[in-house]
Order: sequence, then structure tokens, then C-alpha cells
Amino acid sequence: MDAPEVRALPTDLVFVDLETTGGNAAHHRIIEIGIVRLRDGVVSEQWSTLVNPECVIPPYIESFTGISNRLVGNAPRFAEIGRMVLGKLKPATAAPVFVAHNARFDYGFLRAEFRRADLAFCAPVLCTVKLSRRLFPKELRHNLDAVMQRHGLTCSARHRALGDAQVISDFWITLCRELPEHTLAAAAHGAMGAVKLPPHLADGLADELPEGPGMYRFFGAPAETEDEALLYVGRAGSLRSAILAHFADDGAGRAARAGGRAALRDAVRRIEWEETAGELGAALLELEALRGQTPLYNRSIRTAERGVTLRLAEDSRALAIIPVDELESLELEECFGMFHSPKDARKALGEIARARELCLKVLGLEESAGSCLAHQLGRCRGACVGKEPIILHAVRLRMALVSLKLKAWPFPGRVALRERSGFGAEVLHVLDRWRYIGSAYSEEELASLARRAGPKDFDPQLYKTLVRYFVKHPKLDWQDLEAQRRACAGRADSFDHRTLDVS
Repeated sequence: MDAPEVRALPTDLVFVDLETTGGNAAHHRIIEIGIVRLRDGVVSEQWSTLVNPECVIPPYIESFTGISNRLVGNAPRFAEIGRMVLGKLKPATAAPVFVAHNARFDYGFLRAEFRRADLAFCAPVLCTVKLSRRLFPKELRHNLDAVMQRHGLTCSARHRALGDAQVISDFWITLCRELPEHTLAAAAHGAMGAVKLPPHLADGLADELPEGPGMYRFFGAPAETEDEALLYVGRAGSLRSAILAHFADDGAGRAARAGGRAALRDAVRRIEWEETAGELGAALLELEALRGQTPLYNRSIRTAERGVTLRLAEDSRALAIIPVDELESLELEECFGMFHSPKDARKALGEIARARELCLKVLGLEESAGSCLAHQLGRCRGACVGKEPIILHAVRLRMALVSLKLKAWPFPGRVALRERSGFGAEVLHVLDRWRYIGSAYSEEELASLARRAGPKDFDPQLYKTLVRYFVKHPKLDWQDLEAQRRACAGRADSFDHRTLDVS
């Protein structure tokens, strides 16, 4: 039996940390770069620079880092220093390993900035979060503060690029000193784990995939066609893990569970994704991407019968089956349940009636002269023949339906829900009576969305998504855009900020 391959410990590394205006490389920009190069265990270079992001630094970022708009006002733009930064990360005569804490964040931001500057960059990547998890699996926390405390490291300038890059370098030096070389080498190469994607996908794609949440789309040419089509839409807490899982050999991909993994993998030619601050943003983007689309490999796509709900009549006697997309928001409080089809709604109502001895005739589910069939069988209390007062039957009906009652909109009107990522990224999702208006990454975008007209149709999938999110996150951070609009009469620079407990 062949001996296992022994892989050498990397000896040429660049430790990198960035400060940015937010957590989404597509929307935000770099404001500071810190680089420490380590060769054969010796620090050969330390370098940092502020970067003019060509946009406003949000107040929470300024508070977190101490980097203000005034501070970067005279700093170079990335386009002006891109080639110099590239030379430090990937010298012409060497190929150092790119090392960072939550490396896909820093690597993804730099790749995005290089693309804007028409420069190409790729490198082997080592994430010290992954490395820490491999080496110390019993530890619960692996953020930089936890690593510093666990290994007795200090930082002269925490949350500044060079200070944090120096800490990451010190962490590596400490590991080299305290662990056997073969142990550290195995963990490092395991954390770097080169990913193989099908050859028909773009070179370097795996390097670009971010670790954070978001929505992704697969495009390609299905068998026997040449035109590009939308194949699949998905969302994930980790874009990198979810996208790579579709191409894994172990069948872990979501498409595998739909029975089309191999066909999807062979058909994909292009992948797009959009990072979000969290799970809500990813879910909202997925719903928007699926609106009016029919990806070939998505399960449960909305091409079946229109969903329906049960609406209680004004006298609380009967229930009408109506399409959910015809609902007005204010009608929800008189509606119960969401069903795939009228047949499903009638079946559910029939089961409730039998369990609670309700009258199918009064409910409008049975047409007959005299009493209903259930009363003749002793399973109805006689509302159909006057034995049970109709008002009592109506009360029992409401009690039987209480678990199916649709939720009223828990806010006074249009609001902006704040969602924050683990990296400090922040976005405001503008919603109005169960309708999604858009997401804002700046005060200017928020002001525009506060005035934008919303969609007319009620989306049951969006309703379900928001209800689940509200249950999971009962304490919401939100801004009352409706009150702001009334009070400020057109001013868009001040918003009423509140928290709401919807539990």
C-alpha cells in the first residue's frame, strides 16, 4: 500500500486584513488594506494604506474602525494603487499563500476591486478560522478575539487593517512554534482544500465564491439546445458551500435530492450570485429571482394551481375559497390557511368540521334539503336544522380555525427592517403590508424606496417567508417610514427608528 502523501508546510505567506464600508463586495468598498509578508518564518514586509472608497463611510463603520470620511478624503483610490497591491500579494518571482481570518471575505473584496481596475488576481487561500477549527475542534469560538485570548496574543490596533494582519501573522508563528510541523501542515492543506469544478466552468470560479449568505443562479444550455436558460435558483447561509455542493461527488447537492443533479451539473455554464447581510435578504432575493421565472431544475416552482385561502363571511357563518393573490392586506385577518388548491382547502375544512362537529351545510360544503348528512349520522350538532344557534356555531367555527388564522401586518405601515451580518454589514429591507419594496444599502436608497410604489399582488410565498422570519427573530430592529413620511412632509434624511417584539 502506498504511503500517504506528505505535504510541506507553506513558508511564503501574505497575511491580509481589510476594513470596508460594509460586508457585500458587490455594493461596498475597501477603505484600508494591511499586509504582512512572512518568508521562512521571518517577517519580510509590513505595509498598509488607507483607500478612498469613492462613497460615504456609514457611521457604524466609522464607529467600529475609527476610519472617517475625512481620514480617507486624500487617500488614493484603489484603481491608483491596484498594481502595487497586486505586486505585494503576488510578486512576479513567487506565489505566496493568501492568509486571512474569514479569508473569503478579504479575498472576495480584493478580487472585486481588482476586477474594477481591470486586473486579474488569484492565489491559494488559507483561512485561519478554518485552520483554528481543524486544530482545536473542541473550542466553540474561533473569531479573532477568541483566538487572541486563547493563544495570549495582543494587538496594538484592533479593527485596523495592519493591526489585525499582524495578529493573524502572530497566530501562525505561534502555531509553528507550538505544534509539530506535520500536524500544522496537514491542517493547513486541509483548510486550503483545493476545489475541483467541471472544466466547462470559468477558471478561478471556486476562488471567488464567498462564504456568507446570499442568492445564486445557474445558467446554461440544457441537452439538445444551444440557447442559454435559467436552470436553477437557490439561497444559502453559505454561498460557497451550497454552490460547491451541487458539484460534489457525494450527492450532497440540493439538485441531487430532486433527481437531476448530474444533468444540472453538466448543463451549467455560468453562475451568478449576490451576497446578502443575512438569511432574510437571501430569501427575499430568491423570491424576486423566481418571480415570473420557471428554472428547469427547481422543485416546487409556482407553476401549479393558484394557491387559495378560506375567507370568513361577514356573518361568520360560511367560508369562501378565494385565490390568495387576489387578497388585499387588510383582508388577511378574516382569512384562514393557505392551500395549494381548492380541493386541498375543502379537504382540510371537511376534516376540521368532522373533528369539531361543525355543519358542512352551513359551511357551504354540502347542498341538501333538510339536515346535513353528518347530522343524520350524529356528527353535527344541528345548526342546519335549528338545534344549535347559528351564532354559537359561528363561535365554534372561529375557535376551530384559530390555528389557521393569517397574521395581520404587525407594523403601522411601510417599514424598513434592519439586517446585520457577522462582519458588520447592514442593509434595510423595505416592506409594506407583506409586500417587498426593495433593499437599501444607503440613506439615499432608503429615501427612494420610502416613496416607491409597491407591487399590487399579494405573494403567499413572501408572506410565509416573513412570518417564519418574525417567529424566528421576535425582536426586530425597524424604522417607521410611514410616520417619517407624514411627519417630515418630504424630508428624506431622518427616520423614526424603533424595535418591535413580535413574539
